[in-house]
Amino acid sequence: MRGAVIGCGFFAQNHLEAWRDLRADGVELVAVCDLDAAKAKAAAEKFGVSRFHIDPIALLATEKLDFIDIITRMETHKDLALEAIARGVRAIVQKPFAPDWADCVAMVEAAKTAGVPLAVHENFRYQRPMLAIRETLDSGVIGEVTWGRIAFRTGYDVYKTQPYFHREARFAILDTGVHVLDLARFFMGGVEHVSCETQRRNPANIGEDTATMMLRHASGAVGLAETTYEARQLPDPFPQTLVTLEGEKGSIKLHEDFRLIVTSDGRVTERKVNSPLLAWTSEPWHNIQESVLLTQKAIIGAWKEGRDADTSGVDNLETFAAAEAAYASAASGCATAPARWTGT
Repeated sequence: MRGAVIGCGFFAQNHLEAWRDLRADGVELVAVCDLDAAKAKAAAEKFGVSRFHIDPIALLATEKLDFIDIITRMETHKDLALEAIARGVRAIVQKPFAPDWADCVAMVEAAKTAGVPLAVHENFRYQRPMLAIRETLDSGVIGEVTWGRIAFRTGYDVYKTQPYFHREARFAILDTGVHVLDLARFFMGGVEHVSCETQRRNPANIGEDTATMMLRHASGAVGLAETTYEARQLPDPFPQTLVTLEGEKGSIKLHEDFRLIVTSDGRVTERKVNSPLLAWTSEPWHNIQESVLLTQKAIIGAWKEGRDADTSGVDNLETFAAAEAAYASAASGCATAPARWTGT
């Protein structure tokens, strides 16, 4: 499969490294693009890509592509995805899917009408510890999940490399909140309603930097999904997401040191679930970095099999709808049901 990357900034370096690793799976990155010519040229040289562009429309018009990987600011996602879809090119869109529900739906409906696969790069569920939790749930050892807590809480200075976060009117929920909401769906299923409280604890921020969300799932499970960049705990678990799930017969708990403790029918088992260090990964980022590779591998694998990726645009609509419901709940003070897409 011949692909191109649009956006060669901070996090895109992980995508580029992962695409290079996937050459063994028959993936060829034939072009990169960035509005900053120096970034595009540097990425092409570093990753052995033959051509670079500064205009994404020109890239799509001149390159023969099977897919594009869009790693740009969310405001640009819809236009770039629609341009690709109109040309019959599959698109992978970085999270958050878009700034608002209408843009997400526009991309999904365009892809459905054109019969072109669309995926969202939702990588948290592909972190090795999260895959181990899903595998444990599938084994049935704790029974149906009845309660859960998924928390991404850190005081790490993300503003140093991404200062634009200070200016985001909708910040924490759309940045990391979508990840914990997606994990809640991944572990406990569809969301019936959301109750949310937001806080702005850093006066330099325009939008919320902390969100505490209580979820009622269609299964009957109740969960907490938490995210903040303003935690004051030491040691800081960044960049880990911590998980506790309770079921009918036991529980699962993922600790800061990657210990996964499973209690089932009164018996306790413990193991460490941690990503191996790859040639291009480094601690403490390695679990997130490897998850980029695993996400891209899963998407490409699904497309080769002729099916939608598990993190398809349609699937991610449910995650984004939960995020929108969180914002609506915080504004109204009432539990809010996520929107439902009525397409097929």
